[in-house]
Amino acid sequence: MRSDAVKKGSQQAPHRSLFNALGFTKEEMERPMVGIVSSYNEIVPGHMNLDKIVDAVKQGVAMAGGTPVVFPAIAVCDGIAMGHTGMKYSLVTRDLIADSTEAMAMAHQFDALVMVPNCDKNVPGLLMAAARINVPTIFVSGGPMMAGRIHGHKTSLSSMFEAVGAYAAGNITEDELTEYENKTCPTCGSCSGMYTANSMNCLTEVLGMGLRGNGTIPAVYSERIRLAKHAGMQVMELYRRNICPRDIMTEDAILNALTVDMALGCSTNSMLHLPAIAHEIGMDFDISFANEISEKTPNLCHLAPAGPTYMEDLNEAGGVYAVMNELNKKGLLHTDCMTVTGKTVGENIQNCINLNPEVIRPIDAPYSQTGGLAVLKGNLAPDGGVVKRSAVAPEMLKMEGPARVFDCEEDAIDAIKGGAIKEGDVVVIRYEGPKGGPGMREMLNPTSAIMGMGLGSSVALITDGRFSGASRGACIGHVSPEAAVGGPIALVEEGDTISIDINANSLNVKVSDEEMQRRRENWVPREPKITTGYLARYASLVTSGNRGAILEINQDK
Repeated sequence: MRSDAVKKGSQQAPHRSLFNALGFTKEEMERPMVGIVSSYNEIVPGHMNLDKIVDAVKQGVAMAGGTPVVFPAIAVCDGIAMGHTGMKYSLVTRDLIADSTEAMAMAHQFDALVMVPNCDKNVPGLLMAAARINVPTIFVSGGPMMAGRIHGHKTSLSSMFEAVGAYAAGNITEDELTEYENKTCPTCGSCSGMYTANSMNCLTEVLGMGLRGNGTIPAVYSERIRLAKHAGMQVMELYRRNICPRDIMTEDAILNALTVDMALGCSTNSMLHLPAIAHEIGMDFDISFANEISEKTPNLCHLAPAGPTYMEDLNEAGGVYAVMNELNKKGLLHTDCMTVTGKTVGENIQNCINLNPEVIRPIDAPYSQTGGLAVLKGNLAPDGGVVKRSAVAPEMLKMEGPARVFDCEEDAIDAIKGGAIKEGDVVVIRYEGPKGGPGMREMLNPTSAIMGMGLGSSVALITDGRFSGASRGACIGHVSPEAAVGGPIALVEEGDTISIDINANSLNVKVSDEEMQRRRENWVPREPKITTGYLARYASLVTSGNRGAILEINQDK
């Protein structure tokens, strides 16, 4: 056992004395020691139920002959962190989670791990850690929230943020806003649409790191508790067979995740996290090849904010495996990849049928023949920008308009709510990238304000920051290189014509090369906004969004 390094032999007598202090019995010390990474806290709605999940995992591990040992991981609620300086501290936690979990697992020599995440950065952070540590590992998440109900219709957090814009525009009353406030988020769990948390929990299934239902079983269902017990039992089988994360998270598995990402219409944040996970297994993930996969992958789901269905509906329709089975009808998946079930992808999905073609479109009748995400390139984004194509109104897939330029999110929001943004404008928010923010804030407030003001089908937004999975509309993020390192987005001036063609994967500013060069010569780097603490260290190491905002020493760019 790996844990023998801290349990066996005379040299380890001091270690055993410390285990005695923990109340360990001799019998417990003779079993494999399984670390359970608990992301439980009392500030994130998607994590308030994780104590119950952890307890169930512990039971499962003990039933299968392991010794469960719990230690924590942090998690931020992106919704609560939204729209203020707190959002600078969201993305950066992904790497803190990975680093701290690596440190705990290596320091204590666990034989196996069960990761218990749920919300946005927690899932990719723990997937990154799993790849680094590479001991038998399984994931079981906390599950999605049930949809709220307003006026007899299902709703979710994206509607709540848009209601704020509608209130500012005078389209709803204060009482109606309060009704949204009281009914939008009715249970614990990760927010009920295909936002970042649920995107990553679903992709954990696709990667092969979670059991069936990990991404879709609602947080409040007892089935989630049963899933956790089975995860605890199954990690012991992985231990006995020595099946480790790098046996599962291969390049083919990453490509499977990207394919299902396109079919589900996942959050644009998946295009930050998949490259970061790929980096941990030594895979060079160029976001531009997402378009190659998108060209052959139909979009089968329009979950909120792209459409009127929610995670509970996807679960009832057969879940992630049913989506994968549809894709496999056209041979779009690598079905020989190993998974935490001990079986291959093909074996897992072979009998998983689509139970509701209104929620999961059949492969021959998709919402579109191309995937939900697209990577755009051009003189405004030489290294790429990302858009959730499935959540863009058809009339906005191709447009030109004058640039309305803002150097921070707050100024843009003031302009939108103040009525300064008109139909046909292209809002540009810069110096909000990984390095410039620092921290690459989500722009849910401005996108929601645009929607709430009734401008969703006529105004685009472009940023070197990122978007919430709850954002919808012509929202193009991760523009790289970012403004802080002198990317072309730093050179855009008020009134420049911006040309967007999502179907052609292009994003350009209609300014001559000579003029752009003149502006580049006159450009002066901004003084860092934050010069102390973790954010300063993060800014010194982080890459642009096209590389997944990974941390890198002696980076090339």
